[in-house]
Amino acid sequence: MNRRLLAVSARLLTLIACGSLLHAAPPEQKSQTKTATIKKVAAPKAPEAPTVSTATITVNGVADIDPTKAFGNKTAPVVVEIYSDFQCPACKQLFLNTTQKVMENYVNTGKIYLVHRDFPLPMHAYSRVAASYSRAAAHIGKCEPVEHALFQNQEKWEANGDVKGIVASVLSPAEMKKVQAIVDAKTLEPMIEKDKQMGQIVPVTQTPTSVFHSKGQTYPFAGTLSYDVLKDFLDQLVAQK
Repeated sequence: MNRRLLAVSARLLTLIACGSLLHAAPPEQKSQTKTATIKKVAAPKAPEAPTVSTATITVNGVADIDPTKAFGNKTAPVVVEIYSDFQCPACKQLFLNTTQKVMENYVNTGKIYLVHRDFPLPMHAYSRVAASYSRAAAHIGKCEPVEHALFQNQEKWEANGDVKGIVASVLSPAEMKKVQAIVDAKTLEPMIEKDKQMGQIVPVTQTPTSVFHSKGQTYPFAGTLSYDVLKDFLDQLVAQK
């Protein structure tokens, strides 16, 4: 009797062990099936930045000019560089009250080649961001409307930091997408740094600083200038033989 019990017990233990193995198998198969059905979702791609040129030009001896941030005839007798900070109130005053008249009467008539140089000051929290958006906009052919928007709305974005919103207000969604991609790629940041380095050589001690080049001579001027005063000086430079 004891032998029979032992034999039955042995068979039960074997069946229990086999049953445990059988019960253990399905979760593994289930796991394999679950793994096989998982699909990898690709991360969304960031928009690719448009191809932009970082090549610079030299005009009348003035080197490292970003042609997208310069205006006028390259054969003009006078070259004017303006080192500017978009968050600087004096720069805003010069741009709106003087530079626009210079554009109309001297740049558009072939007398002056005007170069905008970025010189964001460290004391201004958003001036570097504004320079980045302005530079990117220039490289898709939208320099002027963006510069106007940034200076005209200076107090607004200075208060809330929404440089992007101001820029977007004067561009189409497709244009803004291109500008944002260029800003995110930081492709043009070295050009802003180059402007700053050149300004330090002048040296630029405040913004705005204007540098006038004529007949091999250089005349730097720091601060704002009224159009009437500047007009007399420009007429003299243009008339030089």
